[in-house]
Amino acid sequence: MKNILITGGAGFIGSNFLKYFISNAKFNKIIVLDSLTYASNFNLIKNNFKSKNIIFFKGNICNKKIVSNIFDNYNIEVIFNFAAESHVDNSIKNSNKFVKTNFLGTHNLISIARLKWQNQLKNKLFFQISTDEVFGHLKKNEPKFKETTNYNPRSPYSSTKAAADLLIKSFSTTYSIPYVITHCSNNYGPNQNKEKLIPKVISNILSNKKIPVYGDGSNIRDWIYVDDHCKALLNIFKKKKFNTTYNIGGNNQISNLQLIIKIFSIMKSSYFDIIKVNNIKDLIEFVNDRPGHDYRYDLDTTKIFKEIRFKPSTNINKGLLQTIKWYVSNQ
Repeated sequence: MKNILITGGAGFIGSNFLKYFISNAKFNKIIVLDSLTYASNFNLIKNNFKSKNIIFFKGNICNKKIVSNIFDNYNIEVIFNFAAESHVDNSIKNSNKFVKTNFLGTHNLISIARLKWQNQLKNKLFFQISTDEVFGHLKKNEPKFKETTNYNPRSPYSSTKAAADLLIKSFSTTYSIPYVITHCSNNYGPNQNKEKLIPKVISNILSNKKIPVYGDGSNIRDWIYVDDHCKALLNIFKKKKFNTTYNIGGNNQISNLQLIIKIFSIMKSSYFDIIKVNNIKDLIEFVNDRPGHDYRYDLDTTKIFKEIRFKPSTNINKGLLQTIKWYVSNQ
């Protein structure tokens, strides 16, 4: 029965985790901190705050006063840090926000946690939700990323997440702050911001608009349904396997072009009456490749299966169908 701080709790993954945690874990109080930027949606979580034990604050994790006051007033014992700028394209256009939020914001959180927790570290935890992109990228036949793979970030976004990971590890070594860092593959599901690939493809098909595809569309990603990700995070927390890292993958390897074709196929078979185009090739528009575009991500999930007994339960076809249904109903 702990006091939990969830940062970025109105974002896509954070909001889903909040709901999952409330339904599947015991707690004393949950404090949600979110700055409510364009990528957040308070409407996704507002019904949770009818309980006096779940409290929302609008604010940035870089704000020392807000974070410090939350620690003082609610005796925070566990932090789940979802707060991050996350879209690679945006980081290429302007890296300032990414450095500020992803690195300096994390530094602010863990620095205040250290001050408030000093000499009382039992049952405390800094849980960092990171990304597989910190490892760089893989060629076609290269072995999967393991938790021990050296960091080699290739975009401003992944660099700031990698820097935050290393900072947290250094605070553990230097100040004995208990931590967990998870590296997850691409998330998808209902309520995701339309700048992301899957909701953009669904939206453009429904609107009969062109779908921009970087390069030749051969870049490969692994996809995990957001509910599976949330389940993995909670299982790690409950197992109390701390001061370590875990890869969380969906085991759904697919190229961007194949993914678009699969989405169209599902939509055409399930919603043929509202899909105006007969051939997805009529909507695909190949555009100049993203600078430094990573070719392939793939995570070795042996450790999380062995130690946490977790494996995803939602395959890509089922997850896409559920996601498409939501966007069709909420377009």
